[in-house]
Amino acid sequence: MKKIINHLKNSNHIIIASHINPDGDAIGSLIAMGLALDALNKNITLYNESPVPSAYRFLPSVERIVRQIKETNIYDTAIILDCADFQRIGKISSVINKIPVIINIDHHITNTGFGNLNLIDTSACATTEIIYNLLIEMAFPINNSEIATSIYTGILTDTGSFHFSNTNKSTFAICEKMVEAGADPSNVALHIYGRCSLGQIKLLNMALESIEISDNGKMSIMILTKDMLDETGTSPENTNGLVNYANNIENVKVAVLIRKLSNGNEVPEKPDNYRVSLRSDGTVDVAAIAGSFGGGGHHRAAGFSIESTLSNIKTQMLNIAVEL
Repeated sequence: MKKIINHLKNSNHIIIASHINPDGDAIGSLIAMGLALDALNKNITLYNESPVPSAYRFLPSVERIVRQIKETNIYDTAIILDCADFQRIGKISSVINKIPVIINIDHHITNTGFGNLNLIDTSACATTEIIYNLLIEMAFPINNSEIATSIYTGILTDTGSFHFSNTNKSTFAICEKMVEAGADPSNVALHIYGRCSLGQIKLLNMALESIEISDNGKMSIMILTKDMLDETGTSPENTNGLVNYANNIENVKVAVLIRKLSNGNEVPEKPDNYRVSLRSDGTVDVAAIAGSFGGGGHHRAAGFSIESTLSNIKTQMLNIAVEL
């Protein structure tokens, strides 16, 4: 951590990026780190390849997050947040790779250890917890509601509203300090878990109807297609949390959400690109399952991308279910 702090003190032009299809921790850590370095008079760029999900657009300075940068921009440092793998930042990876120093800050157990300087803490409930500890070590005063709200949001979402097993004493201690600094739990919860559109309700209905259960009842499989998103007027960001419904089914140990990334071609035997999200009741390490397919994540939440057929993916998942 000291090496990172010393390097940041001597850095001037810094780009900060988090993973594609960002969640609350990816956006929260991005903003918290950015605002802190901004207060230290650093020239910063906040980057994420994907649009910011609507649930997190209430966060302060979210409008500063850009989705494109010029290759002619000159940076002396890149900070990659909440990414287990370097490629998770998306297409910009080829540009970032040319920056002299890459700092990797993350809490995923599957982190590959990329970059010149690593700050990996797999015991942290969220990357925002690591950012909090880093700022404390830097003697940076977290006394404004903007940084506090961003850190609180990251912790809230990555602990599943304090439901997940990664919730601990430190989790609540940090959140208490963030509330004292100006974070409003009620307001954050309202934006993240508040009202949803009619389209989202229709998408949920379609997703629930697609659920299949393995023969032993220990795995549930949910299917989503881009055509379903188009029909309901929703977007990939609206799929966040859907897999949890499949995970809440009695006796289910692992829930699988298979999301097709292209339109049309509903023939199960034809290869296509899919994103597979995995959730566990805590008794199964889904990060290990995802890792076997080249993905990663946490013990209870993980995922991977794959080019295959729908029927083949389902077969592979059901074969895993037999061993649960």
